[in-house]
Amino acid sequence: MSGEALVDAVFDYFECVDRRFSTYRADSEISAINRGDLPVRDWSGEMMEVMALAEHTKNQTNGFFDIRRPDGSLDPSGIVKGWAIRNASAIPQRAGVDDFFIEAGGDIQSCGTNASGLDWSVGIRNPFNADEIIKIVYPRGHGVATSGTYVRGQHIYNPLGCGDPITEIVSLTVIGSDVFEADRFATAAFAMGRNGILFLEQTAGLEGYVVDSNGRATPTSGFGAFCKS
Repeated sequence: MSGEALVDAVFDYFECVDRRFSTYRADSEISAINRGDLPVRDWSGEMMEVMALAEHTKNQTNGFFDIRRPDGSLDPSGIVKGWAIRNASAIPQRAGVDDFFIEAGGDIQSCGTNASGLDWSVGIRNPFNADEIIKIVYPRGHGVATSGTYVRGQHIYNPLGCGDPITEIVSLTVIGSDVFEADRFATAAFAMGRNGILFLEQTAGLEGYVVDSNGRATPTSGFGAFCKS
């Protein structure tokens, strides 16, 4: 498969995911579920898989990861993006491609090296100045995901606090074994507010970097290892 065909295959897969899981599309499966038009027995296998993964993550995070919005509707976007990127990364791997970089919505899965033969690098934006990079990380095959309010506004809430918005932190980047792990725990840790970085510190296989509302950055103890080229 040519490089162009691989790129097309990845984009086609993302389009299929969007058609099924987007809460912004009236014709998506998740929208039909939220309208009450689709009973559980008619859910797709992919929907059932994502719902099971979301419930597992909720249990792992003591309820801080919850795809149910304050209004009662379901929004699996906090887990679908990383899940989809991880699945998409299998497309070039099946074609025998060992060096690639897939980014969607700020979440990243890389493998191998870039065109110069160097480790892929990822810049973390200053949430107060989008033109400034405040940290560069080298994931080396790990996944990277960032949750925050500086691009999309307030869209992550504390599910254990009556849907209270998170205001004390503005950006939280997580490095996990792959992008799925990074994405789901980035969402959960952000919902924990200031305690999120402590959760990451105490969870094996995760590292993080948080920027609070005062502009102060705090990394986990192992995060610095990913900042060395």
